[in-house]
Amino acid sequence: MTATVPLVALRDGRSIPQLGLGVYKIPDDAEAARVVEDAIAAGYRHLDTAALYDNERGVGEGLRASGIPRDEVFVTTKLWNDRHGFDDALRAFDESLERLDLDFVDLYLIHWPCPRQDRYVEAWRALERIHESGRARSIGVSNFHAHHIDRLIEETGVVPVVDQVELHPNVPQEALRASNAARGIVTEAWSPLARGRLLDDPVLAGIAAKHGRSVSQVVLRWHLQQGVVVIPKTTRAERMRENLDVFGFELDADDLARIRTLENGSRTGRDPDLFG
Repeated sequence: MTATVPLVALRDGRSIPQLGLGVYKIPDDAEAARVVEDAIAAGYRHLDTAALYDNERGVGEGLRASGIPRDEVFVTTKLWNDRHGFDDALRAFDESLERLDLDFVDLYLIHWPCPRQDRYVEAWRALERIHESGRARSIGVSNFHAHHIDRLIEETGVVPVVDQVELHPNVPQEALRASNAARGIVTEAWSPLARGRLLDDPVLAGIAAKHGRSVSQVVLRWHLQQGVVVIPKTTRAERMRENLDVFGFELDADDLARIRTLENGSRTGRDPDLFG
């Protein structure tokens, strides 16, 4: 039986499925297409890719092979760091759309702010143009700190609908989540399992045993209960189904308090102020 994934409202009037599939480091070949097709068969209706991942073509192939109507699947892709110029960003989007072989994407994100380049506002103006064309139904950012977002808003007046960031119990991003919420921005988590680092954690193992669940299910449930959109990556159909089966239990106050003790600031990726 396919789980019903809740929808989270976006500030532009659209909505995003709260749990989706991330496809980072899945090759752009038959495997990427197979993974997407398996995910859709399992019940996923939210796919997250990027130009960097070099698998947009495979994602599009898998989506078409699934037979699911295009409007039933939420597709995100992202602008890479070397394309932040206004005209270059427009061309980069055209290239992503061509590789995906889609008429539109549901969400287009600036992948990183790259503050040393100091061109993310220019890139954001390009995303505004793309949104106005209807080819990206929503636009947002990824790996942006609050001060990066504040600058976008101050200089353009356009608020991103989503901020996709590294977020997991070691880096819960509470201040950023609060800042985003105050601006009506949905926070989305990449690396929700800290690239597997959390799977052997004894605190999480104890909570998982208590609920008769896996550690990954506990961590994904934690994200959902924070109101965060989450996109775990896997290539295995059985793990896809397991990750989707997180709506039949709830973490209690004691569980949440124990998970809060795991915060240690240990990232698996870069600090956005220091990258790009």
